[in-house]
Amino acid sequence: MTDHCPPTFDELATALGFTCDSAGGLVELRNPLALENWTLPVLETTIILGSLLALTLAVVRLRRKGDPTNLVLWFGATAYLFLIEPPLYFPAAFGISGQVDTMFAHNVFTVDFLWGRLPLYIVAIYPFMATIAYEIVRMLGVFTRYGAIAGAACVGFVHHAFYEIFDQLGPQLRWWEWSTSNPLNQPMFDSVPLPSVVVFAALWPMSLAFCVYWFVGRRVDRGEHFSGPQLIWRTVVIGLLAAAGTFILPLPATILGLGGTTIRGTVYAAELIVLTLVAIPVLYRRWTCLRQDTAAEPRHADDLVRVYSVVYLLVMAILWATALPDFLDATDGITRNGDPIGNLWYTLACFTIAILCTAATFTLPTPHPAGNRRRSLAAPAR
Repeated sequence: MTDHCPPTFDELATALGFTCDSAGGLVELRNPLALENWTLPVLETTIILGSLLALTLAVVRLRRKGDPTNLVLWFGATAYLFLIEPPLYFPAAFGISGQVDTMFAHNVFTVDFLWGRLPLYIVAIYPFMATIAYEIVRMLGVFTRYGAIAGAACVGFVHHAFYEIFDQLGPQLRWWEWSTSNPLNQPMFDSVPLPSVVVFAALWPMSLAFCVYWFVGRRVDRGEHFSGPQLIWRTVVIGLLAAAGTFILPLPATILGLGGTTIRGTVYAAELIVLTLVAIPVLYRRWTCLRQDTAAEPRHADDLVRVYSVVYLLVMAILWATALPDFLDATDGITRNGDPIGNLWYTLACFTIAILCTAATFTLPTPHPAGNRRRSLAAPAR
C-alpha cells in the first residue's frame, strides 16, 4: 500500500477523513449512507445518472438518425479522462514525480477505483458535462453558422459555467481536497486553483469540442456516414488531440508564468476573459437569429439535455443552499469544520450563465419543416 500512498496523498486523505489503508484496491464498493456526508451520494447519483442518460441519447441518435457525434463525444471525453487523470494520481508510476507531486485527492464515494483515487462519478462527469455543453451550443446552431473554432469556444464557455458551480462547492463539502502547497495549483482562486478554473473547466472541453466537430460533427452535417472502425480510430484520435490541446491552449500562461505566480494568474484570467468575450456575443446572436427566423437553418433538438440541465442546476442549487450557512459563517475563507470555501459571487455568475443558456434552448421556436427543406436544398453543404 505504501507504493500507492505518497506523503502528500496521505496528508490530503487524512484531511478528508480516510486513510490509505481504508482507500480500497482497484475497485471498492461502500455503503452510500456511510460516506463523509449526505451530499456525496446525492452528487454521484446526479452525475452518474446524467452520464448514463447522455450515453443513451448518443446510442439512440446513432440508431435513429445515423448521427454518431454524441457517441464519439461521450467516448472521446472518457478517453481523455484516462489519458489525463492516472498520471496525476500516480506520478511516480509514470516517471514524473520529480515534476508533478500529488495535486489533489478525492474523497471516497460509493464506487471507487485505483486505491481511492478515482470515484466512479468522476469517470461519469467528463462525458456528462461535455454532452450538456456541446448539445446546448449545437441546439443554438453555433457550429453550423460560425464553424469549429467559434463553436468550440462556446462549448468551453458553457461547460465552464456548469462546471464551476460544482467546482467552487466541492472543497467545502469535502468532495475533494487540493494541495495548496503544490506550485502547479498556484495561484489559488479562493478554494480552487485558478489553473483548474481555466484549464479543466473551459479549455479542455473547448479542445474536445473542436476535435469532435472537426473529425465527425461537420462531416455528419454534410451527410457523411462512418463505419465502426472509422468511428473507433476517430474517437481515439479525438481523445489524444484533446489532451494535446489541453497542453497547447494554456501555453501562454505556462510560458509567461515562469516569471512568477502573479503573471501566471493574470494570463490565465486573460485567456478566460477572451473566451468569454468571444462566446457571449456569438451565443446571443445565434439565439436572437433563431428566435426571429424559424426557417433559418435545420437545428438539433434535445429534450433530454434541456430537462437534465434543469435537474442538475436544481440539485446544485439545493446543495449550495444547504452549504450556505457554514459558508457565511466562515472566517478567513475557512468554515468552523476547517473546510475552505469557494467564491460565492463567481458561482452566482456561473449559475446565471448556465440558467440563461438552458433557458435559451427552451425558448427556441419550432422550425418549419418545409422551410428547412427549401433552405437545405438551396444552400450548399458545408
